[in-house]
Amino acid sequence: MGGAEGETSEGDGARAARGGRTRVPAWREEPMRLSSWIVWGGLCLALAAPALPAAAQDEEEDASRLAAALNQPQLIRQGKGVYEGYGVGCHGEKGDGNGPAARWLDPKPRDFTRAAFKFRTTPSGTLPTDQDLHRTISRGVFRSSMPAWFLMPESEKVAVIQYIKTFSDRWKDPYEYEPPIFIPDPPDFVGTPESIARGKELYKLMRCYNCHGETGHGDGPSAATLTDDHGRKIRPFDFTSGVLKGGPGLKDIYRTFSTGLDGTPMPSYYDSLPNDEDRWHLVSYIISLRNQGKHKKK
Repeated sequence: MGGAEGETSEGDGARAARGGRTRVPAWREEPMRLSSWIVWGGLCLALAAPALPAAAQDEEEDASRLAAALNQPQLIRQGKGVYEGYGVGCHGEKGDGNGPAARWLDPKPRDFTRAAFKFRTTPSGTLPTDQDLHRTISRGVFRSSMPAWFLMPESEKVAVIQYIKTFSDRWKDPYEYEPPIFIPDPPDFVGTPESIARGKELYKLMRCYNCHGETGHGDGPSAATLTDDHGRKIRPFDFTSGVLKGGPGLKDIYRTFSTGLDGTPMPSYYDSLPNDEDRWHLVSYIISLRNQGKHKKK
């Protein structure tokens, strides 16, 4: 999962990432090796980006059908092997986000024992769908050490999703599940001057500036006080810096406004902005801030 596997031979570093025992893990002797993992992961993200939309949607739906058709204990056994090969180095043997490489990573790897996931289509505070987890595994998390495992076979993605669920009892509670929020296609008005102006008004009305700053640079008056669900310092996103972690598309940004990012101070605006057009106007304004950042870099 988080942190790419850059080894081509079964040396100490590869065995450590797979959960095997070595005298001294390679990343403790050679911290710079971790950098190559992250660079490799970044390359995966870059290569994956152009192929996301329709094909990814089909793969997510196929993954759900495959999971329903296969034997659950068998899936979990297979998923354990996949997790030990790709995820244990960052997320840890216990799934608590404390793998051997975690000390060097910012943001920290996801703690699966809490079952709180940022990138979902489901309402705030509820569990993600299998398709949500599949999307994150396939395209990674932008601007983080979580690479895009888009070349991983579908059967392995399906299996590791089921194994991830064994780390928390939340998955056994039927009351933790809610249907996904409908994410419509962007209306034609998104990106127009009128929509951007309305989005700017809403940005002020919803006090987004408290965290993200008046100009969207992530430097609001509350920025220095924010923490995640582990009590660790967390920085509000700088909208002028480029692609958001949840993805580059308009629907990705709309999804974040609609669901919030569980485990962080970022709330859902599904109830506070029940008119979906208002959330799209916010998307327009955020895109305008991103474009301003591009022009300044030039």
